Amino acid sequence: MPQLPATPYPAEVRARLDADAKEVLARYPGSRSALLPLLHLVQSEEGYVSRTGMAFCAETLDLTTAEVTAVATFYSMYRRRPSGDYQVGVCTNTLCAVMGGDAIFDTLKEHLGVGNNETTEDGKVTLEHIECNAACDFAPVVMVNWEFFDNQTPQSATRLVDDLIAGRTVEPTRGAPICSYKETARILAGFPDERPGAVEATGGAGPASLVGLKLAKGEALPQARVVSPRAGQPQDAQPQDGQPHDPSPSEHLSSHDAPQQTSASDPEHPAGPAAEEGE
Repeated sequence: MPQLPATPYPAEVRARLDADAKEVLARYPGSRSALLPLLHLVQSEEGYVSRTGMAFCAETLDLTTAEVTAVATFYSMYRRRPSGDYQVGVCTNTLCAVMGGDAIFDTLKEHLGVGNNETTEDGKVTLEHIECNAACDFAPVVMVNWEFFDNQTPQSATRLVDDLIAGRTVEPTRGAPICSYKETARILAGFPDERPGAVEATGGAGPASLVGLKLAKGEALPQARVVSPRAGQPQDAQPQDGQPHDPSPSEHLSSHDAPQQTSASDPEHPAGPAAEEGE
């Protein structure tokens, strides 16, 4: 059945959103570029992007509701239905899953009595599995309103959600203190986080990422070694004098850079004809 037009915001809410939207629009040379932050703005009002919110964005930016809906439904950070004060996301991508992410997610589903993208009856917690938090050094990782809780276990994750529901203070491993999802959405819309110490709170990459970054930059790493995928003996990652340099054809900073035998370079093992799909 055709849907009725979206219910407009109350006058006082509309006036406040109009003022905030004007501030957002002033940041961009083209108004259409303001769509993403405006979606965060309306999400901060209701906790999700409602039809009323999409109609507001369309009217403000002179877009069709179809254009706004296409963007709002593309990005998973925009909720399409009412959700909890705390979005608890469990990474179930490959590394986190292997390290315990799947077990954490299954435990929380049973403990909270909800499924994926479902909210507890008290409206406190929405549980979801998410794809890669870009924090593999700290796997398995759980996020609450996009703040990191690293190296989690089913037991620690259970305590975390219990504390959130009880209203107890929880501290992320890295990043700003936890605030409500609506407050998080307003910050993502580009408005300042005025909580004391929130801006100064920060976090960084883990040691493994930083080592990889130094290798990529060609910086010297004491006692760093790599293993050739073909040879049985490891190679020194750096020359004897410890100074970085461009590797010669026989040297490689990473085993991934080592020459691989292919059908072109290894006549004794040709690839042969391509097989049909399913063979």
